[in-house]
Amino acid sequence: MRWQLRAVPCMESTETMPAAAIIIRSLTKVYGSLTALDHFDLEVVQGSIFGLLGPNGAGKTTLIRILTTLMRQSSGTAVIEGFDSLRDGREIRRRIGVVSQENSLDRYLTARENLELHARLHGLAKRQYQPRIDHLLELMGLSGRQKDFPDTFSGGMQRRLVIARALVHQPQVLFLDEPTTGLDPQSRRAVWEYIRSLAGSMTIFLTTHYLEEAEQLCDRIAIMDHGRLIALGSTQELKDRLSGATVYEIEFAGQSADQYARLLADMSCVIGISRAERSVTVTLECWECLSEIVTALNGAAIRRISLKERTLEDVFISLTGEKVRE
Repeated sequence: MRWQLRAVPCMESTETMPAAAIIIRSLTKVYGSLTALDHFDLEVVQGSIFGLLGPNGAGKTTLIRILTTLMRQSSGTAVIEGFDSLRDGREIRRRIGVVSQENSLDRYLTARENLELHARLHGLAKRQYQPRIDHLLELMGLSGRQKDFPDTFSGGMQRRLVIARALVHQPQVLFLDEPTTGLDPQSRRAVWEYIRSLAGSMTIFLTTHYLEEAEQLCDRIAIMDHGRLIALGSTQELKDRLSGATVYEIEFAGQSADQYARLLADMSCVIGISRAERSVTVTLECWECLSEIVTALNGAAIRRISLKERTLEDVFISLTGEKVRE
């Protein structure tokens, strides 16, 4: 069933709202007594790079499986490029590419044959997919190895081949489920650069445990936990949620930080503290407390006091807690 969107005239603004590639409304998935998704709502703008974060067990994998039509929800709706996930699975699969966590390459086919098989499964004619495959192999740095079997590739090369395979049929929406897990830094950066190059030409839905990756790549980020959406916004918008407390790093010149760490820990304006060999990181109730810190450290050989910018990891931990999940 193709969803029809009715245009509603607006008298106050002539700006056109960007179209949504993915619309999720009250999506719920229940396994017996376990609720993996709990009335989950989300919209993803066409052509954007969207990041989904959450600890283990948050419901990310369940959500991806529903959006890619590998699983049916218990209730609610998921619409991808105007098609309903329950009624229009075939149409959705024609329009999406998926890079899963697992390596699903066919070990008995060469690199090129893996791509050709995928193209044929999507009904592409040879004249369509051959130049496309040439382009992707060149782009991924695999042209010289296209006649080799995936088992002879490094982990990074295999991952690049999986991404190339997902792009053969030129999907409108690309789902990347932890695409750089296990890659060396060079391979990770190569994948990042290619993902950036796709922005605007297709919608990219990315899940990752690398918060730096989400911060570098994503236009907007959602954080979920216990099957619910708990935060949504740009990286800066999410950081702005951490108002109030400020964090400073105090570096001492040529002496241990231990004695000063004990002194600062007893101050009422210090709400958190950590120490290294020659530095102390303090979390203060507000930036005005810094003058009290400087006064308390009068006489200490201080090399530098620097304000530490909040990171996406700080936001993530503040929202989902520090406890390790299984």
